[in-house]
Amino acid sequence: MSVEIRYYGEVAGRVRDDLLEVYADVRAPLSHLANYSVEAFAERLDRSAGEAGFGLVLGYEDGVVVGYACGNRVGAGDRYWGRMAEPLPEGFADEPVLALREIGVRAGWRGTGVARRIHDGLLAGRGESRVTLMVNPLAGGGKVLAVYEGWGYRAFNSQAATADSPRLVVMVRER
Repeated sequence: MSVEIRYYGEVAGRVRDDLLEVYADVRAPLSHLANYSVEAFAERLDRSAGEAGFGLVLGYEDGVVVGYACGNRVGAGDRYWGRMAEPLPEGFADEPVLALREIGVRAGWRGTGVARRIHDGLLAGRGESRVTLMVNPLAGGGKVLAVYEGWGYRAFNSQAATADSPRLVVMVRER
């Protein structure tokens, strides 16, 4: 597979349309849940895209978007930290981190290394020393959590991101 990785600093026009299309495909099995609807994702996307240090990576094969990852920089006062189940360790949020907000790959490209390439494409060239993400520990029967652990992430907290979402494991890794 020859997947081209493209980085974008903003979401508009065709890029936004492509992202929403691939999101709808990736999350189709969960789309009946309010938190996974395309509309809910679009709201989260627009909010994140308007925040500091936003970045988006799309993976293309033969002009078709096969996967995506997006995130933005979060600092000490960011609401991202406010919903944690446990207090943060002293000084944990003093330096900005990259919050990986979403990552997804179409079914035909899963297990091929494309997700890792897209992930690494998002992290490339960023100045943050750490990256954090949230994952449903039940996703894929626990396989998604195991993938992140294999990429060097470790669980350090939990939270319910929204009233409609399950309790998520919050993970972190050094870049």
